[in-house]
Amino acid sequence: MSDIQNYIQTVALRDVKCYALHGYYPEEQLTGIYFTVDVVVTFTPNTDTENLERTVNYEILNSIILDEMKRTRKMLETVVKSILDRVIENYPFILTAEVGIKKLNPPMPGEIGHSFVQLKYTSLSSI
Repeated sequence: MSDIQNYIQTVALRDVKCYALHGYYPEEQLTGIYFTVDVVVTFTPNTDTENLERTVNYEILNSIILDEMKRTRKMLETVVKSILDRVIENYPFILTAEVGIKKLNPPMPGEIGHSFVQLKYTSLSSI
């Protein structure tokens, strides 16, 4: 029989596409642009793997992402931190978390696929 403490579970959402009004310049906050958001968390799974209350529910992660992306901010760093803080608040047992936001085709000279901002968290208990 395996000891569940030897496992690390990952739950993630990748490329959650959102149209939002984030941007430093006033015109960005008027016209908006598409973003994609990634959230990845790790934790030690509970032995009851069929219980949604004992895991990270990616529906909740999606709800956090969509809610925070609706709140217009100048800097993506602020949005990333807000999402990460809410994930940690909802799931204090997580070991690590990272949130990244890609701004698709940012309005700058040249052909740019995306700009990217990411923030990582590591629980002190996992160090």
